[in-house]
Amino acid sequence: MTDPSLRARIEQYYATVPLLFAAAEEFGPLRLFVRKEPGTPYYGGPSHAQPIAEGSAAITVADIARVRARQRELGVPEAFEWLAEAAPMLRARIGAAGLPVEERPLMALDPHHPVPPQPLPDGVTIRVLTADDPALPAALALPRLAFAKTSTAVGSVGRAELSVVAEELAADGSVTAIRPSIHAGHKTLIAALGPDGTPLAVGHYHPAQGTTEIGGVGTLPTARRQGLAAAVTAALAAHARDHGVHTVFLAYAEDAVARIYARLGFRPADVTLLIANQPARS
Repeated sequence: MTDPSLRARIEQYYATVPLLFAAAEEFGPLRLFVRKEPGTPYYGGPSHAQPIAEGSAAITVADIARVRARQRELGVPEAFEWLAEAAPMLRARIGAAGLPVEERPLMALDPHHPVPPQPLPDGVTIRVLTADDPALPAALALPRLAFAKTSTAVGSVGRAELSVVAEELAADGSVTAIRPSIHAGHKTLIAALGPDGTPLAVGHYHPAQGTTEIGGVGTLPTARRQGLAAAVTAALAAHARDHGVHTVFLAYAEDAVARIYARLGFRPADVTLLIANQPARS
């Protein structure tokens, strides 16, 4: 059965954490998060819309159209994100508006389950990255390569490609834009680093009111199948707990990934995140 208090914490988190980086504009029963500054400091946005809890049952196709018009005006994806259980009628209305909807089941960490450090290959270390860490550009670049294809098999994309993307992000201001969020403690990045300091796996979390979602856990294709994603996830969960976070959860898209999280102590939350046209989560 769904733990109503857990669902309430997750719902509150999704309504709160974007406000660290965005202002909210209301369109009747829908809320659109509009970034305060350039850059993409929050996984999943913020540039998406979600239902306002008390008004979700009244959402119409016209409401959705108003939000999409504003998103087009802002030049951001026409993206929506919500908990299926909190707004059960919204999926059909989003679909009727022509936006495909994807499911991301959620898992929550058992609060009584210890999360010890996971084994690492020889020479690989885990590090919490600072805003001025020399590995930061490559760590921010890594998800683009890790999630370029849905396969989790070992691939050919490695350090050379990572260096190219890292240089692009440094040049276009993305690295500079994200540093204030790290300085302020709104974003924590943890990486598994090879002996030469190259990030091989990375993930992050954004805490809000004692709750956080772990996101963006990805491994450089050439470094897969070594347990690095599990090691990064465990380090993120432990770090969050050590810094006052009581509820730790995450979303997954593949059963194989869910099995990794289950071994770390995550359990089905019986809550499903629905996303529509949300590139950062896809």
